[in-house]
Amino acid sequence: MAIPLLALAAAAFLWNPMEKRTVQPPPHVTAALDWQHPIGILRPLAVDERRRALGERLFADTRLSGDGSRSCASCHDLRTNGATRNWRDIGLDGGRLPLNTATVFNAALNFRLGWQGGARSLEEKAEALLRNPAIMGSSPETVLARLGQDPSLVAAFRGAYGRPPDRDALLDALATFQRSLLTPGSRFDRWLAGEADAITQEEQEGYALFRGIGCVACHQGVNVGGNLFQRHGIFHALARPEPEVLRVPSLRNVAVTAPYFHDGSAATLEGAVRGMGLAQLNLVLDGGQVALIVAFLRTLTGNYRGIPLAPPP
Repeated sequence: MAIPLLALAAAAFLWNPMEKRTVQPPPHVTAALDWQHPIGILRPLAVDERRRALGERLFADTRLSGDGSRSCASCHDLRTNGATRNWRDIGLDGGRLPLNTATVFNAALNFRLGWQGGARSLEEKAEALLRNPAIMGSSPETVLARLGQDPSLVAAFRGAYGRPPDRDALLDALATFQRSLLTPGSRFDRWLAGEADAITQEEQEGYALFRGIGCVACHQGVNVGGNLFQRHGIFHALARPEPEVLRVPSLRNVAVTAPYFHDGSAATLEGAVRGMGLAQLNLVLDGGQVALIVAFLRTLTGNYRGIPLAPPP
């Protein structure tokens, strides 16, 4: 319970809605906040290499969609940010999907999958997406009938699972690949690990402010979020009102995953920070405060296969 009490103490010092200034916590508050970091270092997960490699093939295979027009990678671009730059992607029926596409990077660390947290596992989520008529418009049975005609994929399944393709192996391969899609090595992780100059003084001040005003109440843990449900628009309206309760998104790589919120309504990170401060904390953040928090959030961009993530062109 120490962190919420410290957050309240820091918030009382940091925020004055009548005064526009960049504020710094006093030394005793900074020392207290440094006592325990609410964010952990992201480390890779160990996965079976043969199953991971098979899952990677499947992730990019258009035979997983009903009409063969798209793959998982169509909306989750692993060359950039693990998603797209669209506010809402286009479904198979030509209409906009109801929710913004979240990045697949680090999704394996979330306690529930999807904005509404409807799936408890990557396997469950993979099957739901296959069956969703607007997203993949298919089913494991349809996919397996197609893959069973491909000798090289049948051989890959036998090598990874010791048997021909089946539903459990299909979903497990996709899930195993997603568990490999973690992005370690952010500058913030390096700083947590003891590399003192990995982040600047301004970025450290942004981290202190992020903690002090209470952002860490929802955005903490290794994934800087993704581990609880929360109602949005607590004090003021934020984005589309439905669904009212959402699985809190991770803030890792948030600097490269615009647009923001479940409806994609915030085009910039600055706008998202300002909107969250008002809607969730009832705080009117000034320009200096927003800039400090954004500077900190930019340190959370990690690496995939040794290359820093970047926004889509």
